Amino acid sequence: MIQTYSTTIRRKEMDAVLTCMVDEKIGPGELNARLTAQVKEFFKCDGSTAFRSPSIALKYALMALDVPAGSKVAVSALAPAWQYQSLVSMNMVPVVLDVREENGLVSVEDWQKAVNDGAKVILLHETEGILPEIEEICKIGVPVIEDISMSAGSSVACTDENGNELPRKKAGLFGVFTILGLEERDVITAGGGAVLMAPGRRDWIVLKKLCDEAPLTDLLPDINAALAWVQLKEFNRNETARKEIFNLYHHSCMIGRHKMLVRDMDEGSTMSCFPLVLSSPFKDVKQYAAKKDIEIRQAFEGSIIDLKMEELSESCIRAKSLLLRTAHFPLYPRLTHNESAKISKVLGTLP
Repeated sequence: MIQTYSTTIRRKEMDAVLTCMVDEKIGPGELNARLTAQVKEFFKCDGSTAFRSPSIALKYALMALDVPAGSKVAVSALAPAWQYQSLVSMNMVPVVLDVREENGLVSVEDWQKAVNDGAKVILLHETEGILPEIEEICKIGVPVIEDISMSAGSSVACTDENGNELPRKKAGLFGVFTILGLEERDVITAGGGAVLMAPGRRDWIVLKKLCDEAPLTDLLPDINAALAWVQLKEFNRNETARKEIFNLYHHSCMIGRHKMLVRDMDEGSTMSCFPLVLSSPFKDVKQYAAKKDIEIRQAFEGSIIDLKMEELSESCIRAKSLLLRTAHFPLYPRLTHNESAKISKVLGTLP
């Protein structure tokens, strides 16, 4: 059976973790610092800190923004459930927004409406590696915290005030702060944890003061940082492999009856996964794929709409529809040519 998800761990990652264990330095230390330096170089942000979980990273971002308890924070219904749960635990009020069915993203208009209704912060999850209209969202007037756990490495074409073309700007450099999740299914993994970035110097000065005073139990251990450090160094290689497989799948789906989410097929999205919006019942497609020894999973299991289905079913109708109809097919660099060809063939013949 070809599993839906598989973390790509090669010899380099293994050697880095093993060296950390042999040196008996597994707590937060040198490799944590090496990882944050690598993040700074890769993303061109002003500074970053690696924490033990995305929830802890979000806590420090809200502290740095000095967001009062009881404030409304706008989130996507398709964002991971930890965002909702963490906000509630921090005495914030999550405002859950529905998405557009064609791409799984919240529209600029709906973010604006949430702010008009009192949201003090936008927590911007870039669903399935697809970049939203970030520049427009950042103009709304409240702080934006980007979550690039699935979209790391993608970029946006930018222009200056006179319409002149500027260098592409990477996801993660638009918000006031950015969370890069390092969980098992994130595009870069440490087996757990998150990096919190500050693209701008002024915001980094505020965040750094908080991070310098953080207890060691909040910081990412070196044994995890070792894995993430190599994963980040190998990102371009892995993403190239994922794009090749994604393009193969995309070609197969063009002759099928199911739909793909709309995305920029070049640099404007990260191929962190392969979601397909089904026209047939999920269980039928799952059974068909299983007969071919291919496992598929609901793409948005573990999302906010999944967690709060009963509460949000009327206000987030499109997110609910995508939860029930969108499947993830296996897409990761460790797939062999024969395996990816087999999945591609199945995608073109789905019931």
